[in-house]
Amino acid sequence: MYYNKHSEDFYSRFYDQLLESQSWPGFYLFKFIVKSETPHLDDIKSLFDPKEAEFTEKKSSKKTFTSLSIRIKMTNPEDVINIYKKSSKLEGIITL
Repeated sequence: MYYNKHSEDFYSRFYDQLLESQSWPGFYLFKFIVKSETPHLDDIKSLFDPKEAEFTEKKSSKKTFTSLSIRIKMTNPEDVINIYKKSSKLEGIITL
């Protein structure tokens, strides 16, 4: 299994950037890219409350990859980082 782990130093800097970039609670836009033939699109969606999240999918021109954008109101930067940590456990996921 592939883990796209970032160091705690990375997450600490990311936390600071999130604090500076917007007010909390607030809307956050997650962006992921997955290979179109993998089941991880649904796995990523399951990390979010479907009643609260706005999902947008777009296939690449050759339909090899699918980009998934999720706009959702988040309480704080810790919640954003927790989503990224959970998604990093899925093989072949690219986060933007």
